[in-house]
Amino acid sequence: GVATAITDTRVALFRGATQLDANDDWQTHARSAEITASTFAPGSPRESAVLMTLAPGAYTAVVNGAGAATNGVALVEVYELP
Repeated sequence: GVATAITDTRVALFRGATQLDANDDWQTHARSAEITASTFAPGSPRESAVLMTLAPGAYTAVVNGAGAATNGVALVEVYELP
């Protein structure tokens, strides 16, 4: 439901200047089975997702369009899993 949403995304997760993880097309992520089992898997295989256990602190998620998808709006969602 996001107007002008980027349909093919790449996400990178940072703590300070250190990149912790990155993904383009969530089903290619090393933890894709766990992402599926979480029930929060993206609806499209072209969306990106990462699954990590994080210590308390500040983090930055950077979302870009992958491939030819360079303009548009991206929505970042964060979930706490049991």
